[in-house]
This record gives sequence, structure tokens and C-alpha cells, in this order.
Amino acid sequence: MSAFEQPSPIHAFTDDVMGDHDATALAALIRSGDISPQEVLNAAVARAKQVEDKLNGIVTPAFDFDAPPAIAPSRGFFAGVPTLIKDNTDLAGLPTLHGSKAVAHHLAGQSSPFARQYMAQGFVALGKSSLPEFGFNASTEPAHARATRNPWNPAFSSGASSGGSAALVAAGVVPIAHANDGGGSIRIPAACCGLVGLKPSRNRMVNNPATKALPINIIGEGVVTRSVRDTAHFFAEAEKYTCNPRLPAVGEVRGPAAKRLRIGLVMDSITGQATDHATRQAVEKTAALLESLGHTIKPMEVPIHPLFAEDFAHYWSMLAFLLSKAGKHAIGPGFDARAVDGLTTGLARRFRSNLRKTPGMLWRLSRSHAAYTQGMDGAGVDLVLSPTLAHTTPKLGYLSPEQPFEELFERLMQYAAFTPLANATGAPALSLPMGMTDHNLPVGVHFSAHHGRERTLLELAFELEAAAPWRRIQDR
Repeated sequence: MSAFEQPSPIHAFTDDVMGDHDATALAALIRSGDISPQEVLNAAVARAKQVEDKLNGIVTPAFDFDAPPAIAPSRGFFAGVPTLIKDNTDLAGLPTLHGSKAVAHHLAGQSSPFARQYMAQGFVALGKSSLPEFGFNASTEPAHARATRNPWNPAFSSGASSGGSAALVAAGVVPIAHANDGGGSIRIPAACCGLVGLKPSRNRMVNNPATKALPINIIGEGVVTRSVRDTAHFFAEAEKYTCNPRLPAVGEVRGPAAKRLRIGLVMDSITGQATDHATRQAVEKTAALLESLGHTIKPMEVPIHPLFAEDFAHYWSMLAFLLSKAGKHAIGPGFDARAVDGLTTGLARRFRSNLRKTPGMLWRLSRSHAAYTQGMDGAGVDLVLSPTLAHTTPKLGYLSPEQPFEELFERLMQYAAFTPLANATGAPALSLPMGMTDHNLPVGVHFSAHHGRERTLLELAFELEAAAPWRRIQDR
């Protein structure tokens, strides 16, 4: 397909009060009185109305398209900035449907602990953003609802599981949105939609009750944004709400550091899946750019046990099994296990057939943090550079839960081959939009750091953003 045959991107950027401002700029304009929170909310609702029928990123709006609600003044760094909360997180007064037909429509009586930490920064929630069923898939294609489309090219996936948030941030409806990550679900949609996506260290943010119940906490809470400074401010402000004393403080990161880094390079995954050409090219160009900036790049092996991919897949399957069996307790009394999709059913069945592997899997995954740290120290590196995904974002349907399970499972294992390591080890990891395909789709590159070193990732991200500004959807 030639460039002239490609569909135009879907976005809502226009000459209104939001313009092409990021969240930091909008917050500053609101604080100064140059624009009002109500004007920003009205603009965001108008933008949502313009593109939502094409992108399908909002599951439950917290507004009436024809009459945006009046909002009260709020406090916090991002006071008055519109956002979205992912629909696996309770926000008082709205249902939490987890992307599943199996979940009953019930309004949350109160916001979850992390949602309170998030909203304390002054955001105004436009509603809940879409995800695949229980976040198990790497594409936001719930079996019972319309797929969320990639705004750069609507025939393609927006990634997952925070696909709705990523699509609407990329399209300009909101500048920043909630995302969480249990196997790549911040970083994968960031890579697909050309955004900044940072999964924090384990226990950096306030944990929700469901996370605390996991035998190994693989969930990280965060945001997807269009600018590094929005992500940096978000983490700094979240730390003011609560700061884990067992982790080095992130603090306020405002730009690059003077220190030059030793960066390990990993090009192909431990699953044996070779990285495709467009992705490999983006990583190689990023490595060359880093060397030109004075950093040292050295090839290295993935610092993890050779059974890691199978172990993580078994853990993923175990979560589907437990949810299927205990959904009424974990989700709510209206949960109907008969209504889950083919991916959840297939994962649960896969776990049952491999039940005997569970003790060894849990033992190895619980020790993956130590193995990762030893591998990083042994290689003498500060960060690891790799692809975010083994290949570029696929067309919608390729990862649909309606695909035969065994085929879908193999596709997911090959596609999301790099991101799960940081979830098991608890390390922070970041995807940046450092490349573009011939079809004008973004390509993400991935950086992972030592536990607690989000600051190092953000400092490098500022440097790369300045040295090679990423493509903007509104300029296509």
C-alpha cells in the first residue's frame, strides 16, 4: 500500500483552548487564569464527540456529550486537566466492567486506593477507558464490543491492555490517561500509539486490594502521555501523595542528566522470536543515536532464567483460572463465568493441564528479581535497550479472542516477548516512540533499569525526546 492509499489518521486536534498542549502546559494555563477548567472540559468533550465513534476508546462516559457538566475547582499540579481512568479500576459513581461481558453493571461506591492517589493530582475524569477482557490480551478487542482502533491507522490495533487510554491520548482527546501494566499493558499501547509509557518499580504506587492478593505482584500503575515531562510530573506528584521509603525517590525530573550511561543491547527475545525489520531498525537507530550522545552500548544476554517465558505464560494462565473460579469473590456477586471470552477460557484450560508446574513456576518467578539484578550487575550496565514488541502492531483481528486459542496464544507469546520480564522482576521499564513503519505506524523501543531507578529512565527519555522528537499525529 502506498502512502497515498493509506487512510488518514483519526485525531481531534484543533484550534480550541486545548490546542496541541500537553497536560503540563494545560495545567499552567489553568493556574494562570488564561483558560478555565470549564473551557478545557468543554473542549475535551467536544473532541471525544468528534472521534469516539471511530476509535471506541471510552467504555463509560462521565459526561453528557450534549451538555458537559459544570466542574468545581480542584487542587493539585494537574488541576482541571481532563483524563480517563482505565475500566479495571474503581472510580466512585461509575461501573467497573473489566472489558468483560461476564461482569455485572454495578456502580462503584468508592474509588480504589490508586484512583484516589491518581485523582489527588487534580484531574477531571471524562470516564472509563476500554481494555480487553481482564487485561489478558495484547490488543483491545473485547469479544462482546467493538474493537478500539489505532488513531494512526484505524485498521490496526491500539495495543493493550490500556488500549483505550492510549488511543484517546494519541488522538488528542485528553493529554494524559491512566494505564496499568501486568505484562506490558502500559508499554505495549504506548508503542502502538506513539506515546510515552513508563511502568514503575514494584510498589512505587499505592496498590489496589486485588494486587495485594497476587502471589507475585506483577502490576504497575501509571499513565500514557505525549510528552516526557507529563510522565515525569505525574510520578513526582504521585510521590507527594505517598512515597515508598524502601525505594529511591524519583523526585522532580526536568531534563537530561550529565552522566553518560552504560546501556546493554538486547535485540531478540528469549522466546526465540526474531525481531522484525522495522522494529530492529528503530532499535538500531536509537542505539546509534545514544552512542552519538556519548553513551556506551554493548550487546548482552537477557538476564533471566531460560524457562522464564514458559513460567510467565503459566502465571498468566493461572490468573485466568483463578478469576474464572473465584470471580464472584474477586469481581462481584454478579460475575458470570459462563460469559468469559475464548482467551480467558483457553488460558484457564491451559493452566489446569499444566497444574503440576505451578510450584516450580512460582519459585522461579519469585527469584527473578535477584536474577535480573545479578545479570545487570554482571554485565556492568545501567539500562537495557530492547524492542518493546517483537514486531509492529498488527491489524485488528490478528489478536482477536475469537481466534482459535492455540493460534492466538502462540501469536501473543511471539508478539509480547520483551515486556513481561519487568513485571516479574519488579523493575521499572519505559517505551518511547523512536520509530515509524512504512505504513506510518509508530514503533516503540524499550528501556529497563535497576529496581527503583525511574529517575534514570526519565532523564534519558528527556534527552532522546530533545535529540529526536517523535512524530506527531496531527502533522501527518
